[in-house]
Amino acid sequence: MATAPTQELQESFLSAIRKSQDITLQAIKVWVDTAEYFTPKVSYAHLPFARLLPKLDEFVAGSFDFAEQVLASQRRFTDDVLKVTSQLLPDEAPAPPPETRGRRPSAVPETRSGTGTS
Repeated sequence: MATAPTQELQESFLSAIRKSQDITLQAIKVWVDTAEYFTPKVSYAHLPFARLLPKLDEFVAGSFDFAEQVLASQRRFTDDVLKVTSQLLPDEAPAPPPETRGRRPSAVPETRSGTGTS
């Protein structure tokens, strides 16, 4: 699950994509209306094998269905990688004490007994 700032960023990004798609779609509609006025209707009936080609909406739907399958496969693979590698990760990493945040740790770690010697 995404955190609140991450979720907000994703929603903003998706909103920007939707707005740009709407603007692009409107521009395409204007272009089609203009082009339709100046160009004759074209028939593909005279092209050999044209009837064997998929219709554009079928082609697009098939392409997106395939992309969904690829994405689902990648997600399953990533989930499996996380499961396999999770044993290498600590249960929960403790946050460093406030006085050491931003500093590089010393080359010799301190012992927990507080003496610093063995």
